[in-house]
Amino acid sequence: MTTREATIALNLLPRVGPVRVRRLIEALGSASAILQASSSTLCKIKGIGRETATMITHWEDHVDLSAELQEAQQRGIRIITQEDPLYPSTLSHIYDPPLALYVWGELLEKDKHALAVVGSRRTTHYGRDCARKLSAQLAQSGFSILSGLARGIDAQAHQGAIESGGRTIAVIGSGLAQLYPPEHMKLAEQIADGHGAVVSEFPLQLPPDKRTFPMRNRIVAAWSSGILVVECPKWSGSIITANLGSEMGKTVYAVPGPIDQPSSAGCNQLIRDGATLVTSAHDILDDMEALPLKLELELQPSSTPLPELDAHESTVLQTLEATESSLDQIVTRSQLPVPIVISTLLKLEMKRLVRQLPGPRYLRRIPRTDE
Repeated sequence: MTTREATIALNLLPRVGPVRVRRLIEALGSASAILQASSSTLCKIKGIGRETATMITHWEDHVDLSAELQEAQQRGIRIITQEDPLYPSTLSHIYDPPLALYVWGELLEKDKHALAVVGSRRTTHYGRDCARKLSAQLAQSGFSILSGLARGIDAQAHQGAIESGGRTIAVIGSGLAQLYPPEHMKLAEQIADGHGAVVSEFPLQLPPDKRTFPMRNRIVAAWSSGILVVECPKWSGSIITANLGSEMGKTVYAVPGPIDQPSSAGCNQLIRDGATLVTSAHDILDDMEALPLKLELELQPSSTPLPELDAHESTVLQTLEATESSLDQIVTRSQLPVPIVISTLLKLEMKRLVRQLPGPRYLRRIPRTDE
């Protein structure tokens, strides 16, 4: 049995969990060694009682590893563990790292630049519109949008990323064969079909319950480079996710809302407690650029082709230099109407080709040579 197979088997066992497995690996060296150990050996390890030790030593009586692996293959689902290079490194360092991740779709190296977008299931038009637009802009800028596939803000975040041609990761609180909520199956299929991945740490047939959603939230918080809360009341799972992220050293962002609307009370409270107020994608992009050690989100090397540009984008970009240019200077050089120049500059900013400075003045972004 390989280490990967042993890890998946341990993940299938009920009530064992990542914390106990981590302790067992620290004591015995590997997942394979855990399954080969005697009950008496297992009982000597802190936190491992006789009931758990007996379950592990007789693991084949409790789980069908071959059936799980076969079903995953039939469904086109890949199961990765911490030994896999695509396993998010940020998850490896938390107190209870997922033993395995079931991946429907495809994870890419660029998905380490993920931004969580979360919020309430019960939303207003304002919240849905903000989530969709901000996610689209952030996805265009290079972030993978990370959310939980839930009703409301989560669904809008995923949809915004898809519509912009970006990537999105849905981390769900159930097994992939018990996808929840079921009405989001079509959205999940869209994500898995070339737009990212639907991910779960749970065995394929595990249904959702009150325990699985908090576990899902810790993955969202740990995986992300920052957490954007769009709309939520004071008591919400999104607040828990934001607090978890804050404890992990992640920057928390929040969209303000009307002070007389309970649906925005959670976001307003987060801002009062120190979250960064967000009114546009630029607020996050500018803040992330101030944290280069946390997120390396600059242009690709100069050998990488520029993204596809329309005629106006090409014209305006050619007028910009490494030194700052005012809007009047850009209009004069490009010989385009002011409204067209303004809208074109915004599109170039979203493509990470232009940076807006106070004034406003504009600067062509220079590719870093150390990437």
